[in-house]
Amino acid sequence: MKKIKIKPAHSDPRGEITDLIERENINAVTLISFAKGAVRANHYHKKTYQWNYVISGKIRIAAKKGNGPKKTAVMNKGDLTVTVPNESHALKALTPSVLMVFTKGPRGGKEYETDTFRLTKPLLK
Repeated sequence: MKKIKIKPAHSDPRGEITDLIERENINAVTLISFAKGAVRANHYHKKTYQWNYVISGKIRIAAKKGNGPKKTAVMNKGDLTVTVPNESHALKALTPSVLMVFTKGPRGGKEYETDTFRLTKPLLK
């Protein structure tokens, strides 16, 4: 998991324009809401890259590659993280939250379960 520092591409008196993802082919954009304390994911994808952008709230993300160490980070409004294929990940809402997920790979709609592999030992509870 990598936390990406986002900077506005343009700013003027009208506001800011910020590019969240550049030069990537995105297959799905998903909006996910979380009740406080809700845990999602605890899985990995063999082919899918996943960018997580917090629209509102505060979310703890945990990720782990293979037998490597578990990494955690707290994501606040405006934060962006990415998980890569074969990287286990889980998300827990510390407050009511809304997350936008951008994916490259078989992740959207009916393809969701074709590349989702559940963990037997959760990263977050």
